[in-house]
Amino acid sequence: MAGSKNLEEQRREKDGIVYFDRGRLEGRNGRSYDRWAIQTHFVEVGESQAELVRRYVLPLAQPGDLLAFGAKVMAMCTRNVKTKDEVHPGFFAKFMARFAGINSTGVGMHEPYKLQMVIDMCGLPRVLLASFVSAVTRPFGIKGLFYKICGKGVGGIDGFYFRSSFERYKTMGLINPPNPVELCDQLEKDTGIPVVLMDANDIEQNQLGKCTDFPLTDDEIQDAMRDNPSGQGDELTPLILIRPVKA
Repeated sequence: MAGSKNLEEQRREKDGIVYFDRGRLEGRNGRSYDRWAIQTHFVEVGESQAELVRRYVLPLAQPGDLLAFGAKVMAMCTRNVKTKDEVHPGFFAKFMARFAGINSTGVGMHEPYKLQMVIDMCGLPRVLLASFVSAVTRPFGIKGLFYKICGKGVGGIDGFYFRSSFERYKTMGLINPPNPVELCDQLEKDTGIPVVLMDANDIEQNQLGKCTDFPLTDDEIQDAMRDNPSGQGDELTPLILIRPVKA
C-alpha cells in the first residue's frame, strides 16, 4: 500500500472524480499497462455495480480500456454478506480460532465469526481435518493447506476486521459471488467496458472471473495487477482502470 506522500503525488481529479495514477507496469511478454485506481464512496449493500461503473469509470475511460472490479464491493452489490447477527459461533469456532494464524493485515481464521462461516460452508469434519493438517505442517513452513482442503471459495471470505477503518466491516462478513463470469458478462453488457473480478491484496491477486471476451490472458491480468493497485480497503479504490499500452 502506498504511503501518504505517494498518494498525494498520485492523486488526480476530473469532473469531481478522484483517482490515483498507479503508474505503468511492464509485463512478461513486453506489453505494458497504465493503471488508475478510482475512488468511490463507501458502497452499501444492494447498490448497483453498473451505476458505480457509469458514475466513476466511464467518464475517465477511453476505447480499449479495461476494468478490474474489486470482489469486496461486488459482494456488497450482490448482497453476498453476513452480519454478526446472522452468524452464531459455536464451540468449535470459538475454540479453534484461538490457534488460527494471523498476519500483519489482520486477515485470518482467528476471528470466530469468520471461522463459523467456514464451518457453515464446508461442514465441521472438513474444517477439523483442514485445521489438523495445517497445524501439523505449519512448523515445516508449509502454508495455505487450510484453504486448499476447505476449498469452496473459503479464501474469499472477507470482513469481520477488528482493525478496519470502517465500522461496517467490523460487523459484516463478505463472500465472493459464486457466479463471477456471469456478473462480468452482464456488467460489460450494461456498461460497455470489459470487466475482470479481482480479489486482490498486498499478498496475492486472485482472479475470480472475467467476461468471455476479455482481451487479456490470465497471465497478462496478473502482470497488470501484480503490485495491487487497488491498495487497501480504507483507500476506497476498488475500481482499477487498466489501459494496455501498445508496444
